[in-house]
Amino acid sequence: MTKHLLIISALGLALGACKKQGCTDETATNYNEKATKDDGSCEYPATTSYTVPATYSFTDGNGNSTVSYSGQTDRLSQLDEMIAYAELGKTSIISSQVLNDMFSNSNNPFSFVSSKQLKDKCFGLDVAMIEGLFDKIANASQVSSQTASSGQAGTLTSGTSTYLFDENGFDCAEMIEKSIMGAVFMNQALNVYFGTDKMNVDNSTAVNASTGDYYTTMEHHWDEAFGYFGVPTDFPTTAATHYWGKYCNSQNPTLGCNALMMNNFLKGRAAISNKVYADRDQAISTIRTTWENISASQAIAYMDKAISHYGTDNAKFLHVLTEAYTFSFNLRYSPLETRRMNTNEHKALMSQFGTNLWNLTLQDLNGIKATLEAKY
Repeated sequence: MTKHLLIISALGLALGACKKQGCTDETATNYNEKATKDDGSCEYPATTSYTVPATYSFTDGNGNSTVSYSGQTDRLSQLDEMIAYAELGKTSIISSQVLNDMFSNSNNPFSFVSSKQLKDKCFGLDVAMIEGLFDKIANASQVSSQTASSGQAGTLTSGTSTYLFDENGFDCAEMIEKSIMGAVFMNQALNVYFGTDKMNVDNSTAVNASTGDYYTTMEHHWDEAFGYFGVPTDFPTTAATHYWGKYCNSQNPTLGCNALMMNNFLKGRAAISNKVYADRDQAISTIRTTWENISASQAIAYMDKAISHYGTDNAKFLHVLTEAYTFSFNLRYSPLETRRMNTNEHKALMSQFGTNLWNLTLQDLNGIKATLEAKY
């Protein structure tokens, strides 16, 4: 009897420890009376009305700001300093170790103090690729006085601009910058923070009001995605100056993407604060598609420039062709469920660039552009 009582008691404890997750808000359409822990899945009538602000400014019922994405701001600033250091390679020898330290935020490499890093937010499969770029640019900087040619790293100048290329004609600094824009900023926003794990979380209580964290977990995740887009809170009234915001502005005449991106970031955040998740999900879908279109449209624009410089200005040709390559590569970070180019199609696109940009012909360039335009 005692043995049976122990077993029953143990089962009772185990069952009591397993809290059933679900929607615990009685006003929601999918309220689950058996749920003991809210999992952020509550849904509300589509007729729920709410106000979408004109700028990225959100407050709680007491007027406290609920917006926070300082970690993303730090990472954008870290990339600023990384690229500034990489650009020194055009005139002096730079160290791959310094770039690795910047990537992982080791040994106090920045002019400001932050606990954040780029490496631990990078798409895992591409960490080694990016670290390899640090070796490439460090090696190229050792021969920066040489004139770049096929098989020879060095520099080329066009007008007042000088660029450092590796032995295969890739602009080393551009490769680092655009690769991190994709593998960290774009991937984190579209796949991680807009993903199921980050969106199906608590949206009913402040994380920690006593320390000023007045936002819910879901609100905070949305803010972090916005932070990786890297635009002012009143964008596009105030123009974005770098990274994805800059290129969104660049492609706005073609795509009308400035208002499309900002309006959906605002709409999605307001929808979260008002628990209208159908609107949130619609905003996510639009942002994902538009972000992908920005990358594709920018790649096509750089292909046009590469074609115009082909055979007349190798410095400009290789510089913009590298940018076309990286924006094409970054299409891989658009989620598969919304991406226009599947994995095999994307691999085929990248294979058209080959491994040495010096070897590409005008026919090759037009072929790459045609592949992009066929999908976008």
